[in-house]
Amino acid sequence: MPDTYSPPESGMAADLLAGLTATPKTISSRWLYDRRGSELFEEITGLEEYYPTRTEHAIFQDHAEDMAEAIGPGAVLVEYGAGALVKTRLVLDALEAPRAYVPIDISGPFLRDAAAGLQADYPGLDIHPVVADFTEEVDLSDAPGAEGGRVGFFPGSTIGNLENHEIVAFFRAARSSLGRNARFLLGVDLKKDPAILVPAYDDARGVTAAFNLNLLERFNRELGTDFDVSAFAHEARWNEDEGRIEMHLVARRDTSVRLDGHEITFRAGESVRTEISRKFEFAALDRLLDQAGWRRENTWQDEKGYFAVTLLV
Repeated sequence: MPDTYSPPESGMAADLLAGLTATPKTISSRWLYDRRGSELFEEITGLEEYYPTRTEHAIFQDHAEDMAEAIGPGAVLVEYGAGALVKTRLVLDALEAPRAYVPIDISGPFLRDAAAGLQADYPGLDIHPVVADFTEEVDLSDAPGAEGGRVGFFPGSTIGNLENHEIVAFFRAARSSLGRNARFLLGVDLKKDPAILVPAYDDARGVTAAFNLNLLERFNRELGTDFDVSAFAHEARWNEDEGRIEMHLVARRDTSVRLDGHEITFRAGESVRTEISRKFEFAALDRLLDQAGWRRENTWQDEKGYFAVTLLV
């Protein structure tokens, strides 16, 4: 199990400065997932309000054998944004003689711990972790499956965190890096009542709030910024026009932060968008996939139609 860790913080300061000097202010969601952020997100996935994880998990439990049959034997599973690997195990157990597993994640320490745990349970499986930002083209030239047979794996609702042009760019890059005869198993959160959606991103225990505010704590720790974390509050909003949930940090009072010689001010009530989570209708998804050279071949859903897992070719 090779260790390909390299620090993912390159460009953090420049990216943050660009976002905070834009109108309106934004912070890229890529910085949510340091070790603490990754741990908090795993806690979020078990919350009562957060339906996506358990709903998708049930889809995999019910249909993993059908997915494995559609994928075929000897696959190299390449997972984008690998998390706690629970759904990964369901797929690996169902696949016929998988050749290798390649998890990709921006959080190096979290990824290495998860991969080591998986290796202990699958001692005969070739596990090749890659620390990288999956929103950029990932170099898989040294990973197994260069000759073919790779299956991209992107469970959860993370694809909804990307803007439309980013989704197209992601799938074009994946098509290139996965290589010939590739397939892709994708989790998709479907559009539904905002009364279900908003609590999923603003839970009663405040775990999602801690996850969002951890961004500012990370910047203070790693960049030496002086965010007054207590001056901001977490807020989740449904944007009907864009069909997406948005996470914001809202200034409770006038405040400021120093970053690379700049002082950036926030007025009371001003918000900084930190994440989007798109909820899809199949027609809109198909248009984006078509632009990137993919199409849906099989789709599995839960009974309520909350979530879908689809196999792309």
